[in-house]
Amino acid sequence: MKKSLIAFVAVAAVVLLGVTPNLAGDKAKGCKCPVSGKDAKESSAVDYQGGKVFFCCDMCPAEFKNNTAKYATKANMQLVCSKQAVQKLCPFTGMELNADTKTKVGDTEVCFCCQMCQGKVMNTPPDARVNLIFTDKNFQKAFEVKKK
Repeated sequence: MKKSLIAFVAVAAVVLLGVTPNLAGDKAKGCKCPVSGKDAKESSAVDYQGGKVFFCCDMCPAEFKNNTAKYATKANMQLVCSKQAVQKLCPFTGMELNADTKTKVGDTEVCFCCQMCQGKVMNTPPDARVNLIFTDKNFQKAFEVKKK
């Protein structure tokens, strides 16, 4: 009985590790480099807005540092994508969120206070939504970077 239990636990661990590759805590998984748009890697990062922004290679951080304003909206979105920042309020009004308004914006999902705010985003082409939601002004109004 004891051997069977140990074997079951070992098999379950192997299955879990195979199904959940993010157990190592790769925050960049599923997020894009704000400079190139390629898949970001946790091994290449810089501090930004109280969190870390991840890049695809070792060359992009220098470009980001030299032109931070140019890449700020995509960096803000990545803080949400990497779960370093959480949404607290509507990015337009600063009001409470309505879960029924969840909408895909870039690499992540965002909620709004009402259907009017959601409609503003839905009437914007998908590639322009990031610039609408994740400007520094809207990001600071609606999102909070988690304390380390």
